[in-house]
Amino acid sequence: MKYTPTIGIECHVQLSTKTKLFSEVDNDARGKEPNSCVSPVDYALPGMLPRLNGEAIKYAIRAGRAMNCEINAFSRFDRKHYFYPDSPKGYQITQFYQPIIGPGFVELPSGTKIRIEHAHLEGDAGKLTHFSNYSLVDLNRVDTPLIEIVSMPDIHSPKDAHDYCKELWRLMCYAEVTYGDLFNGNMRFDVNISLAPEGAKELGTRAEIKNLNSFRSVERAAEYEIKRQTRILNAGEKVVQETRGWNDATGETTGQRSKEEAKDYRYMPEPDLPPINLSQEFIDAESAKLPMMPNDYRKKFEGTLKPDILEILLDYPSLMKKLDQLATREDASEGLSEVTTENEGASPVTTGASDPSPRKPSSRVSLIANLFTSVLLAEEKSAEYLNDLPSTNDLKDLAEMNEKKELSSTATKEVFLKLFDPQMKGRGTKTIAKELGLVQENDLGALEKIVDTVLAKPETQKAQADYKAGEQKVIGFLVGQVMKASRGKANPSAVQEILRKKLA
Repeated sequence: MKYTPTIGIECHVQLSTKTKLFSEVDNDARGKEPNSCVSPVDYALPGMLPRLNGEAIKYAIRAGRAMNCEINAFSRFDRKHYFYPDSPKGYQITQFYQPIIGPGFVELPSGTKIRIEHAHLEGDAGKLTHFSNYSLVDLNRVDTPLIEIVSMPDIHSPKDAHDYCKELWRLMCYAEVTYGDLFNGNMRFDVNISLAPEGAKELGTRAEIKNLNSFRSVERAAEYEIKRQTRILNAGEKVVQETRGWNDATGETTGQRSKEEAKDYRYMPEPDLPPINLSQEFIDAESAKLPMMPNDYRKKFEGTLKPDILEILLDYPSLMKKLDQLATREDASEGLSEVTTENEGASPVTTGASDPSPRKPSSRVSLIANLFTSVLLAEEKSAEYLNDLPSTNDLKDLAEMNEKKELSSTATKEVFLKLFDPQMKGRGTKTIAKELGLVQENDLGALEKIVDTVLAKPETQKAQADYKAGEQKVIGFLVGQVMKASRGKANPSAVQEILRKKLA
């Protein structure tokens, strides 16, 4: 029998506010000692009351808008009761009945839209590390502000599950609401999978795979679970509703515990926090802070960048911002727009001066994009370089020098990498190219003199005769001789053109 898989995903996004959701404690525990970023509120000591972090509300609004979601002016917190060793309170402060983020959708690169049911604010739990006969608890993560994004059951393949999680990660990073560090659990995915016979109206019994922290793991876990449930159903048995863990090394899911229902958590209104009432003005003001999203960049660079190059670069918001600045700076230099930039790191603000429709970026942007993907991201220190990119002017000058044949392709790559060298910082593209002796000679008069000198040499006479006799390949030898005479500074294309004219 054939089955249709249905996949729903709950994504936990840690918000990158300076302090926690309910206490004035450092919210970034990456690399910190265990249990060093905690307070009496996090420990749930008697008499300690939570105080809501207003920045988390602003981040939630931006996150919701990034997913095309409605923002609810009224929301409130609830208590979700359960005992777990990494949750000192014995309950979680979350939103169940009235979440802050309403319905929306995420559009995948393929154009498929995955509906969002809602997303709610809540405080994170701690972290347990298990050993052979004991476990250790780290409460640094307790009450880190989270939004839990709940998708509708619109995903039907492991590939779409992978793409949805990746696009969600991009949206949250571009909205600048999370560090997006998957290794440290800034985003985690719970994947619910069920199978039903093809054409069936009701969904099958679901199993939930908890705490996946990579897109590849999401895809692999979904593939395995579909095969596992197919075997069970084909054997005439029933799938058990349960929570399962994923072992990345073995590529298998294993049962952990039976899956609870909402009634098992005994939800009740949180008595220590008042409801949240937001004005439309406040919601609109925060929504306006949303920067360009991945789909905005796709539309802007469509036709300029190859789709595969663009999808690689979209994983790096800083590179996309730099390409946007480069495109905008180019428009400004041609009088097509007005640009105001507070600093090199800020996104330019563009106003159409004479052309109401945005102009497509040029081949210069394409060149820099290709350098980002083929040269920068191939470097061992690429992650470090991403934090300190060259200025927009340096990149513009590099593209122009390549366009004017002042730099060969090889020289362009060499100068590009030197722009990241701390010892070369601030010198500028043209200065670096000259210091390295990489600027090509394009003066046709000067090149003709070098060519004449080479053609007058005895060792080139046979090659000249062979060329005139129809041996086209020897032109390469003659170009090489001119390049040698010019110490590598001659433009090979111009040299070849001059040679052909003189030997015609």
